[in-house]
Amino acid sequence: MKNIVVIGASRGIGWELVKQLSKDNKVLAISRNQDRLAQLATESGCSIAAIDISSAILKTELHKAITSNFKSVDVLINNAGYLVNKSYDDLTLEDIQSIYLTNVFGVMLSCQAIIPFMNKGSHIVNIGSIGGVQGSVKFPGLSAYSSSKAAIAGYSECLAEELKDDEIQVNCLALGAVQTEMLAEAFPGYEAPTSAAEMAEFIADFSLRANQWLNGKIIPVSKSTP
Repeated sequence: MKNIVVIGASRGIGWELVKQLSKDNKVLAISRNQDRLAQLATESGCSIAAIDISSAILKTELHKAITSNFKSVDVLINNAGYLVNKSYDDLTLEDIQSIYLTNVFGVMLSCQAIIPFMNKGSHIVNIGSIGGVQGSVKFPGLSAYSSSKAAIAGYSECLAEELKDDEIQVNCLALGAVQTEMLAEAFPGYEAPTSAAEMAEFIADFSLRANQWLNGKIIPVSKSTP
């Protein structure tokens, strides 16, 4: 049984991840949506903490949540994400800031807060996007989102190097299109080839075992382009 933190757990992949991982592990689910977290706790038996990933006091809030639930953390899954579908010239400063606060700054600060609780053999899984992989097909309207995910790919590689001596592994899964609420809001009518539950099953297994063989890797996980 492992102690697992899932950030971005109120819907979609994160929601399914918590339900699957809670069957055999102790899971702390984190999101800003208290009502959805309460429902998730009822359905899965997980622990919860309502925290806004873009908060200025994120590190303090995460530290309190971890110490209230765990002595150590074996797996951290940074799944929180924010997507805006707008052309480059329609993006506002608020759009760009909101995307980067969640997709980049939130991930970096979450790692800073939680790594001190991790021991040898722990695993950090950052959820990226195939759109953030250099050389992949790009799509109009996603310049801010895809560039934020490219930043997380680079950060994951750098963090893996910094944590190498501590034997804590870091990997980034660059996901293709998954049928989630976030995707439906950004692309109404589009049907992705993979469900949230299917992708969560892959991520859950990867987070528990893949760091035995992989570290510092950016791994595309997609049936299609995107």
